Amino acid sequence: MILYEVLRLYPPVTDLTKIAHEDTKLGTLIIPAGTQTMLPTVILHRERAILGEDAMEFNPMRFADGVANASKNEVAYLPFSWGPRVCLGQNFALLQAKLRLATILQRFSFELSPSYAHAPFTVLTRQPQFGAHVVYRKL
Repeated sequence: MILYEVLRLYPPVTDLTKIAHEDTKLGTLIIPAGTQTMLPTVILHRERAILGEDAMEFNPMRFADGVANASKNEVAYLPFSWGPRVCLGQNFALLQAKLRLATILQRFSFELSPSYAHAPFTVLTRQPQFGAHVVYRKL
């Protein structure tokens, strides 16, 4: 649940760009064929109307009933995109992250360094502007 919540608040790709291959109607909006659209996942994942009043807070428990039930819309969680163009590496990336996190937690305790400054920014992917300074202690 913690990993999903981190990916919600800090998706690796901050926006998804798509091109309409045919005229598409979304509610009252008509998107002509050839139009490029962009969905800013970093904003969607923090939308109070979809996630509730705690949308800006770190709350891994929102995933206690699964990813599809974490928000008011089952397709509002898009750290790896969605549908037929979903990231092929999604399952591999999640597996690797879980294995590495489990290995670290078995061998070390850790905390943020006092010198850490929270400043996420985007250069193709979301990353800490000044690095992620962490103090590790062997168990």
